[in-house]
Amino acid sequence: MTDGDDPDTAKAAPKAGQPALDWAYLARQTMGDAELEAELLALFSVQAGEFGGRLAAAGTDKARHDLAHTLKGAARAIGAFALGDAAEEYESALAAAEGAPDRLRALDARLDEAQQAISARLSRG
Repeated sequence: MTDGDDPDTAKAAPKAGQPALDWAYLARQTMGDAELEAELLALFSVQAGEFGGRLAAAGTDKARHDLAHTLKGAARAIGAFALGDAAEEYESALAAAEGAPDRLRALDARLDEAQQAISARLSRG
């Protein structure tokens, strides 16, 4: 992360119309290196693709919380702030022991959006 870039500031952004990925942020993080960007996106895509299965296999809310927390950090690192926010909301719902199924549906939708955006980006290059 470069100095002054704080992905947590994206939490204040409105949800409506928020892009799946902030490509300008990712370009800053990779210093415009297209190969590095593609590598990071491919790695994230694999991790994100495993999330659902790992979540289903998680035996406790603590394990689910930890998985969501990991996804949140990885998402924000590549500029997938909407996904990071959804993961944080799911974490909070688990901690509060209410609303987790709804938050998980929202998280799944954001995860799908990010995966589609990444796939489109990788297929064009």
